[in-house]
Amino acid sequence: MTRISTLAAAAALAATAAPAFAETTLKVSHYLPAVHGIHTDFIGPWTEQVSQCAGGEVNFEISPGGTQLGNVAKQQEQVLAGVVDIAHGLTGAPRGRFPRTSLVEMPFLSQDAGAATQALWSLYPTHLAEEYKGLKVLALHAHNGGLLHTNGKHVETMEDLNGLRIRTPSPAVSEMLSFLGATPQGLPPGEVYENLQRNVIDGTVFPWDPVKSFGLNEVLTDHLDAGFYTVSFFFVMNQDKYDSLPENVRTCIDQASGDNLVPKFGDWWDKWDAAGREEAEQAGHTITVLSDEERARWREALQPMITKYLETVEGEGVSDAAALYQAFADKIAEYEAAGAAQ
Repeated sequence: MTRISTLAAAAALAATAAPAFAETTLKVSHYLPAVHGIHTDFIGPWTEQVSQCAGGEVNFEISPGGTQLGNVAKQQEQVLAGVVDIAHGLTGAPRGRFPRTSLVEMPFLSQDAGAATQALWSLYPTHLAEEYKGLKVLALHAHNGGLLHTNGKHVETMEDLNGLRIRTPSPAVSEMLSFLGATPQGLPPGEVYENLQRNVIDGTVFPWDPVKSFGLNEVLTDHLDAGFYTVSFFFVMNQDKYDSLPENVRTCIDQASGDNLVPKFGDWWDKWDAAGREEAEQAGHTITVLSDEERARWREALQPMITKYLETVEGEGVSDAAALYQAFADKIAEYEAAGAAQ
C-alpha cells in the first residue's frame, strides 16, 4: 500500500510540473538573406509576437534564403505540401501561379509600397482569394517603385536600354523590359551578384533595399530611379495546419496578421530603401532620376504592352483581367491620395 501511495504521489507531482499544453513548433521559410528587413523587422518579430501572445504554447523555426527551404520558387508549394507551415514568397516566381495578384506589377501603377499593399489587401477577399486555395493568407504586400541598376552602363533614356541584359523578377516586368528594348533575364535574387560580377547580365531591376541586402552595390555603378513597377509578395500558412491549432493560438496569429500587419509595410520599405540608397551614395555611384519627359515616353511606349499582356492573361483563364487591372489602378490612386492628404 505504501509503494502504491508513493507512485501515485510521484505521478501527481509530475503532472503538476509538466506544462498544461503541448508545445507546437511551426516551420517558417522565406527566400531573403537573414540580414534583410523582411527577416529582421517583419518575420522574426512576427513570430516573437505570436509566441508571446500564446504564452509560449507555440514557437517557430525560421529558414531564410540560403537554407534548404529558402528557394524562392518553392515557397508556395512547400506550404501546400506541409513541408513548412508558413512561407513568404514572390507571387511571380515561378510564373503563372498567381496571375490575378500579379496584375499589380503592371508598369507605372504605383511607386508607393504602402498604397500598393493596401490595394492588394483591399481586393484580396473579392478579387484574389481564389488563387490561394488551401492557404490561410496572413498578408499580401508590394515594394516601393523599382529602379534599374546597372554595372558600367549609364541609362537615362529608352534608347540606352537597347540590348541590355537585365535581370527580371516576374512575367509582367519581363514584358515591360522587352517593350523598352532590353533583354530580360530570369534569375533568382540570390544569383544576381555572381552574374553581374561575371558580366553575364548588365543590370537588374530592384527597389533599393535588396541592392544592399544582397551586397549588389559592390558590383553596380549606376542607378536609374524610375519607379516604373512594383512586385507583389505573399505571406501564407497551410490552412489545415492553421485549423488544427488551438483556438488561442489561431487568435494570436490573426491578431499579428491581416489588417494589423498590412499597414506596416509602407514604412518598412521606406526604411529599407533608404539604407540601400545611402550605401550607393557613399560608394560614389551615379544616381539618375528618370525625367518627366522620358517617363511620359516610357508610358506611351508601354501602352501596347499593357494591352497585349492583359489579353494574354485573359486567354490563360483570367476572364476579367482588364477590369481587375482597372480595379488595382483605382484602389492604388485612392490610397495614394489618402496618404498624400495625411
